[in-house]
Amino acid sequence: MSVLDRESITPAAESPSPHRLHEAPIRLTHDDLVRLRALVGRHLEGPEAAAAEMLEAELDRAQVVEQSEVAADIVTMRSKVVFEDVETGKEQEAVLVYPEEADLSRSRISVLAPVGMALLGISRGQSISWPLPGARTRTLRVVSILYQPEAAGDLHL
Repeated sequence: MSVLDRESITPAAESPSPHRLHEAPIRLTHDDLVRLRALVGRHLEGPEAAAAEMLEAELDRAQVVEQSEVAADIVTMRSKVVFEDVETGKEQEAVLVYPEEADLSRSRISVLAPVGMALLGISRGQSISWPLPGARTRTLRVVSILYQPEAAGDLHL
């Protein structure tokens, strides 16, 4: 089974923990923060409301830096990463995108999906666990960042 199963890529209809996904604050660029706050505002009503609320809680705690100052090992929006399911050891490559750009067949994962939200703002080598239905958890670890727009100088994506 792929690391990206339906529970990991589908925005949560109900949030197991609407207040916090990450233990430590995530790190974001100012531009990503502005775009993500607008995204949250557009999704607070409707089927993705719980995911938007969870993302909003993460944004409220974020450490924010300018694009030119973000470390190259941080997962930012539109970063291409390799991550590992710690339980199975399977690795997956994915690009973190906005919901309208999501396409599982191209490994483009929405920031509102559980795995996308888990990856946002963490660094290479860092792990994140989150609850799944049925009292299960999933733990992912960022293995590498193949492309980060800010590190590549692509500041207007």
